[in-house]
Amino acid sequence: MSLPEIFGYLCAFVIGISLGLVGGGGSILAVPVLAYLFSVNEKVATAYSLFIVGTSALVGGIRQHLKGYVNWRTAIVFGIPAIISVAVVRHFVVPALPDILFTVNEFDVTRRMGMFGLFASLMIPAGLSMIKERRNGTNTVAKIGYSYFLIVTEGLVVGAITGLIGAGGGFLIIPALVLLMGVSMKVAVGTSLIIVAFKSLIGFFLGDVMTMEIDWEFLALFTGLSLVGIFIGSYLSNFINDTKLKRYFGYFIFIMAIFIFYIEFFVQ
Repeated sequence: MSLPEIFGYLCAFVIGISLGLVGGGGSILAVPVLAYLFSVNEKVATAYSLFIVGTSALVGGIRQHLKGYVNWRTAIVFGIPAIISVAVVRHFVVPALPDILFTVNEFDVTRRMGMFGLFASLMIPAGLSMIKERRNGTNTVAKIGYSYFLIVTEGLVVGAITGLIGAGGGFLIIPALVLLMGVSMKVAVGTSLIIVAFKSLIGFFLGDVMTMEIDWEFLALFTGLSLVGIFIGSYLSNFINDTKLKRYFGYFIFIMAIFIFYIEFFVQ
């Protein structure tokens, strides 16, 4: 086992701890860890990330359900179009993407650049969602109201993004649930975890498992370390003020986004 791989497994453990401590954001680091420390290509990195994200979110979602913070009606209405979208993207769209997406002034934009560039771009609002402090879990933006059309559209869009970049998209789902479905912030967080879990796992099994060879031993080890980290992080959260921790972690996500842009567009 090489030094980068050892560090990668350590990062898997740290990802879980961060999820347990701050309640989200850690899974978004799975793609860069897989890509840069285990040297897997963009298709495999985003595929494995879906499984890791989905499994981690399922554990968190079950915990939130036991606390009464999951609205299952909302999860179904939002989740079904998201599941369909991510499965279609992983099964049909990603395998069909060409190696060279397009060329600008003799500069080739590759599939890897496109997928990781989109991923890094969406890390920015994810970081902002962690840096911005919520006061007592309240939302100061006026609610739009219950709209099935907007909910289904949002589900399709979030599912497509999840399929392309391999991240759960909770930072997109939570505001949508609050604004479009009128649920409280705590319920939005719990419900979002259930949506992320099912759309990620179903998308992985209906898309990637059927179109590529999966290294189940590696995936189980990486995911298992993350899950152990989640429980440790959850325990540590009883003794740590997570407000500042979330803010610092948000800044770290910003740094990772800049790193990905630099590696993919200037070094590669």
